[in-house]
Amino acid sequence: MCLVLSIQLSHQVNIRYLRSVILNVLSILFIYQKIGLRTERQIDSKLVIMMVGLPARGKSYIVKKLRRYLNWLQYETKVFNVGNLRRENEASQQDPSANFFDPDNKNGSKIRDDLALMVLDQSIEWLKAGGRVAVHDATNSTTQRRKLLIDRLKKEPEIKVILLESVCTDRNVLERNFRLKLSGPDYKDKDPVKALSDFRHRVANYEKAYQPIGEWEEKNDIQYCKLIDVGKKVIAHNISGYLSGQCVFYLMNFNLAERQIFVTRHGESEDNLTGRIGGDAPLSERGRKFSRALTRFVKRRRIEFALELARRKVREEEELKNPLKSSDDESDDSMEEERVKAQAEVISSSQFTIWTSMLKRSMETAEEFDPEDYDIKHIRFLNEINSGSREGMTYEEINTQFPSEFKARQDNKLYYRYPGMGGESYLDVIHRLQSMIIELERMSQSCLIITHRVVLRILLGYLLEWSQTQMPHMLVPIHTVYELRPKPYGVELTSWSYDEEADDFKTMNEELQ
Repeated sequence: MCLVLSIQLSHQVNIRYLRSVILNVLSILFIYQKIGLRTERQIDSKLVIMMVGLPARGKSYIVKKLRRYLNWLQYETKVFNVGNLRRENEASQQDPSANFFDPDNKNGSKIRDDLALMVLDQSIEWLKAGGRVAVHDATNSTTQRRKLLIDRLKKEPEIKVILLESVCTDRNVLERNFRLKLSGPDYKDKDPVKALSDFRHRVANYEKAYQPIGEWEEKNDIQYCKLIDVGKKVIAHNISGYLSGQCVFYLMNFNLAERQIFVTRHGESEDNLTGRIGGDAPLSERGRKFSRALTRFVKRRRIEFALELARRKVREEEELKNPLKSSDDESDDSMEEERVKAQAEVISSSQFTIWTSMLKRSMETAEEFDPEDYDIKHIRFLNEINSGSREGMTYEEINTQFPSEFKARQDNKLYYRYPGMGGESYLDVIHRLQSMIIELERMSQSCLIITHRVVLRILLGYLLEWSQTQMPHMLVPIHTVYELRPKPYGVELTSWSYDEEADDFKTMNEELQ
């Protein structure tokens, strides 16, 4: 429904009458919006994302990314993996080899279909109990299988479905994915040569029966999104509803580029010394010292990362050219080292972006970085949570003067909104940062984000998949730098703490999230 208002103004128009017309139209729009939003929420309140694609095509990677994003937006999302149930099922474990996946194996096909339906039923039960988005993680690589599952979902009119197919045409990526499968639950602790051979046989069996999404789905008006080479090409059909739209928009904006993401709070400010929240205070002397050390640290880590990445790329190139060459062969070491240095030079000189907020303490922390070497942007979305009428107060003062308000915030920091003009809650800041997350996923170059405590918690909450109960309470100390490296299997995190005496950073921990 589209409502268009056209008013021709003239000198004779009665302003009071015009105002009443506009108010009446806005009232109609408001009523329509309420009805429309209510209807849309009823229709779009639950969603099943049905994965489609051959093995080792990046489905699990996509699933993890989507789950992280939707949960971060506070739409409770859960993945239901058919493979996990298969590994627990006695009938399917009688022959766990590639023969089980042969399309000519009628008994195996029936078991796989039954397991897919069982997992779908589990996801439907979870959605009815209060979940918002369920991901059916399986190959679902034939039209017959997809029809079977969609026929079951037709009995649940309040649940929408979108098919999401992952296609990979890059042979190098496929080969890497095949080898990653050897560390998965189906092949763990097995002879790698035999395991790889069996997995190739399994993929070949799937390929014999594989039917990509297309004609049948379009004929039946089923919404789908086809992702080719992890977002290099995206095909979307009949997308409707907010949640489906969010999924497709997100999927169009991420990549597999290896990069560093540094996130940190600004250096110590004058208000940090007195414990006052909000405001726009400049850095203290300690804060300025931290900013100088941060500049040196990031430069050093960029060089180390470039060398590490270049060395791995050269090694992979050699393995592709000569797979039988021994890793102990040192005859070409000097030549390879020259190639490593050349590639590292290119990587380290590529664009590096720095984002700060628009507040003094954040912008001053980036002042030591050379604009010739860094693309520095100041972004209002990265400003600290607005404390409304409590800006400039200490938490002790708020507790003394407004004890019930202080308790309300402690009880529910996620939803509590500061009173007064512009006051925000954590949820408000999450939605404010949504476009920044999309841009962060779209970027292929490394970056440094200099922001504030609440914003840092929310960014790390997304990157490390903290739960909504964890995120508002996580410790993110000042003068700490979090270095994250996105990987196909998760995010590699190294935390660095600034040692003021040594005027340098030391590692706090290394972990995989």
